[in-house]
Parts: sequence; C-alpha cells; structure tokens
Amino acid sequence: MIRAIFSAFFMLICLRFAEAQSSNPFGLPLTTNLEDYRKLVAEDPDNEFVKLLEYAPSLVLDIKYASKANVFYTQLYPRPIGLTRRPVAKALAKAQEEFNQQGLSLKIYDAYRPYAITVKMFDILPDTVYMGLPWQGSKHNRGVALDLTLVELLTGEELKMPTQFDALVYASHLEFAKLPEEVVANRELLKKVMKKYGFTVDPVEWWHYNYLGERNFDLMDIPIDMMEEEVSK
Repeated sequence: MIRAIFSAFFMLICLRFAEAQSSNPFGLPLTTNLEDYRKLVAEDPDNEFVKLLEYAPSLVLDIKYASKANVFYTQLYPRPIGLTRRPVAKALAKAQEEFNQQGLSLKIYDAYRPYAITVKMFDILPDTVYMGLPWQGSKHNRGVALDLTLVELLTGEELKMPTQFDALVYASHLEFAKLPEEVVANRELLKKVMKKYGFTVDPVEWWHYNYLGERNFDLMDIPIDMMEEEVSK
C-alpha cells in the first residue's frame, strides 16, 4: 500500500516536472497566469499591458506573426494584436506624434510576445544572432520591445530601409553602410526620434527597438489573445 502511494506520488511529481520543462525548459522566472499578472499590476500600475492603438490611434499595425507570411512560415498569433507595458505605449505615442508632424507614421510588426512563442521561434530557427534566446528570454516577453518601421502617413507606403523585416542578413546591422543615402537617412531618422523618447535600437536588427525604462519588467508567458482580452475589460 505504502509502495503504491509512493509510486503514484513519484509519477505525479515526474508529470509536473515534465510539464514545467515543456513550457519553461530553462526554469526562468515567468508570469504565466492572469492572477499573478493582476497582482503585479496592483503593486505597480506600470506593469499593466495596454493596446498600442489606444495610445496612438494613427499607428499602423502589421503584425507579421498573425499570418504565415513571415520568416518562420508559421502563424504564431491567432490575430493581429499589439500590446506593450503602459510606459512603453506612452513613450511610443510621443514618437508617433513627432513622426506625424513630418507626414510619417510608425508601422508595428510585433510587440508583446509570450515566452512560449520565443521558444517556438528558436525551435524553428535555432540562430543565436537574430533569434530571442530561450535560456534568457526576450525583451518582447517583457513587453518592452517593438519591431517597427516608417510609412508615409497619407499613403501607408513604407519608407525604404536597408532590408525587409526579419531579414537575417548583415545588411540588417546598424553598422552596415553600403546603402543608398536615402536608405541611410531613413534608418537614422527612425533611430533619432525613437532615441529621443527612450528607445534604443538593436545593433543587428534595424527594426527592433527596446524601451529603456528605469525598471526591468518580468518575463511573461500569458497567451497574447488572453492578455488582449484582459486589457479589454
């Protein structure tokens, strides 16, 4: 009897361990449920996720991972969703206002990304230069990273940049200089204005910007559609 109880208990522990390993193979501290997320928001309102379009309605959303038209050839989100932490959205809205004054707009390719999606991306493309690293987590998982570009405000036409989004090539690096003057100017304009409002660009991806706030937000692994429903309440 005791042996049977012990065996059942051991199997339960192994099952829970396997589940944990599959969702968080590197044992990172993750926020994985809405109850814990709500506690974080109660402690500090800056932890709250918000919809980007509620802070900057003129933004263009082109969430690449909501379809199969991306570098992974896989739909990773159920629909186009653009969420970030509240301070990020506020800062982005200021940048968007300045771009609007120049007849331009930001186009958003990606924002909040659950940790599980970062793991899936790396499983598909195990690259340590361009991919978010599962053993570290991504700033997208923290809700403070944005993938974006510039478009003409009236037409929606994208400004010429060094490469297409998610081009895993040297031309995506900020140091790459063998480009037409117009392209360099567009890349520098984006970087200059975003920096003004607290963002820094990734050195190997001209489209990837991180918000440099005063705090380090938690890694999140709440499904993006669930988070959208939460912030819509």
